[in-house]
Amino acid sequence: MIDIPLGEIEFSAMRAQGAGGQNVNKVSSAVHLRFDIAASSLPDAVKARLLALGDQRLTKDGVLVIKAQEFRTQEKNRAAALARLQELVEAAATVQRPRRATKPTYGSQKRRLESKVKRGAIKQGRGKIEF
Repeated sequence: MIDIPLGEIEFSAMRAQGAGGQNVNKVSSAVHLRFDIAASSLPDAVKARLLALGDQRLTKDGVLVIKAQEFRTQEKNRAAALARLQELVEAAATVQRPRRATKPTYGSQKRRLESKVKRGAIKQGRGKIEF
């Protein structure tokens, strides 16, 4: 588990979108979490994998922006944004095994070709009937 220092994370509160009645117009309960990946204290390999993500939450400057607005309180939204950031970093920290290319078995090749011949025969039988 990788710990992210809170000093590297920037929070800003804003009004949440969507339904919520009169309360939604006066309370800033949504939270924007901004995390600068390049300036963080994460290991270089994790930084590289995070920056390589094709994520829409990642800006051109390498800043990850997470918006949390599912709860009514700012504290819960802040905790939810932190949990999402932690989950993203944990996913980037695990290294996936490289895929090893394999050949199809002789039996599977034979079954595939037989099914193609059978399908072709079915289609051949759909033509006009000649007398």
